[in-house]
Amino acid sequence: MASSLPRLIVLISGSGTNLQAILDACAGGHLSAQVVLVVSNRKGAYGLVRAEQAGVPTFYFPLKPYTDAGRTRAEYDADLAHRLVPFAPDLIVLAGWMHVFSPAFLAPFAGKVINLHPALPGMFPGAHAIARAYEAWRSGQIAYSGCMVHDVIPEVDAGPVIARRIVPFQPDDTLETYEARMHAAEHELIVEAIRLALARRVSAE
Repeated sequence: MASSLPRLIVLISGSGTNLQAILDACAGGHLSAQVVLVVSNRKGAYGLVRAEQAGVPTFYFPLKPYTDAGRTRAEYDADLAHRLVPFAPDLIVLAGWMHVFSPAFLAPFAGKVINLHPALPGMFPGAHAIARAYEAWRSGQIAYSGCMVHDVIPEVDAGPVIARRIVPFQPDDTLETYEARMHAAEHELIVEAIRLALARRVSAE
């Protein structure tokens, strides 16, 4: 008998610690959902191993063959979307996914794509956000940073915010200690935001 739980697709590019937090929350009954597919654009991403260990199907889909053939990112986005449609996701979660989607991907999944970013709204969009925030704190520009989950739009790390978490700096912080606290906050926030996003979809139906 097929499960009636909401269906999640998680997209990753790296170690997959946030994916693990999602898998653990689903397995432990803290998140009423199921991960039906994990996608990576990097073959060596350890998140693929995490998915396989949890019995979740995986899909490796790199951009390089497209760029090597002179094809556009929009073509890549459209092809990836086409491959995900049969999985009928209720929500697509970008958890450390290092690729900015165009409308070619987002249009088929309108209102269903969310992204985790380790900075607060309007601060440090793009890559290396934690390190950039740490340097800004050391130079006295900011007193705290944080993380957020937001709806995905074509603009990088923008879109309506679903949930956020402030992560203050501590006087003796190194980049490593601050990163560790940020990641711990991310692991909690991503589960909370998925729960909120799914509840929002139910209430809209």
